Amino acid sequence: MNDQKREQAQEILGHRFEDMGLLDLALRHASISDSRQDSNERLEFLGDAILGMIACERIFVKYPDYLEGEMTKIKSLAVSRKVCAKIAIDTGLDQLIVVGKGMKTQAQLPSSLAAAVLESVIAALYIDGGMSAVRQFLEPLLDPMLDAAVESGHQHNFKSVLQQHAQQELGVSPTYRIVDEKGPDHAKVFQIAVELDGERYEPCWGQSKKEAEQSAAMTALHAMGIIEAGDGGDDADNADD
Repeated sequence: MNDQKREQAQEILGHRFEDMGLLDLALRHASISDSRQDSNERLEFLGDAILGMIACERIFVKYPDYLEGEMTKIKSLAVSRKVCAKIAIDTGLDQLIVVGKGMKTQAQLPSSLAAAVLESVIAALYIDGGMSAVRQFLEPLLDPMLDAAVESGHQHNFKSVLQQHAQQELGVSPTYRIVDEKGPDHAKVFQIAVELDGERYEPCWGQSKKEAEQSAAMTALHAMGIIEAGDGGDDADNADD
């Protein structure tokens, strides 16, 4: 790696490396190495664990009322390979990967390489500068991803929103009651209502229990003024439990 690329990498990472060989290794793909041990693959393994730990810690601190299941969903969205690749591309790290001649002929490198280089430089930062260096680089990039994951989850999972609101504000959990069902077993539809804190909200029909529960949760949220009509209603039947 030439000095210009090293300087660019250090500017992106906000860290001056004591061990420049470590930075070189973090940006060296296996396609240009004599052995896979002389590539960034081992650093990628370590960086993945560090990224996961910091993501979990930030979720734990930023969202103190969230339960384990919700925190797990946020993490899976925020530190996916797609998101890691986006961070690497947005910061320009993907342009600094050193690859073999065969890969240089490709018009565009696979996004998996960008995700991998983010993890490998995180590990290099940790070894050279400690966790504080990693946090300084990563947290300003990661926090918006966590917020976006939370917003996305709320838009697509009305049951989740209602569960969080009920537990945080009322100290109870909603109950979903089947009010009615119609049709043959292979094409049955369900009418389900939400019961919360002694009140039953308007029931809703759905082509599955999951769909009816999401619609019922959305109706309850509307009735309580938590969301307004049109806030992602079309997504209810695609939401996860």
